[in-house]
Amino acid sequence: MDLSTIPWELILPIIILQFILMIVAFVDLIKVYDTNGPKWLWAIIIFISGIIGSIIYFIVGRRNE
Repeated sequence: MDLSTIPWELILPIIILQFILMIVAFVDLIKVYDTNGPKWLWAIIIFISGIIGSIIYFIVGRRNE
């Protein structure tokens, strides 16, 4: 596979967005006192699933009281 054939101008913004969203989700996970489910599980979901895991954490994982 030749890396020069990859359209980096299309992929790079998605990678940057994924990285920023993952960092924000991890910071929020550390700061929040209680979540829906164990924190270690949310950390694994955020780390493995990337952008989808971060979005799922913000929708389902945060406990809004």
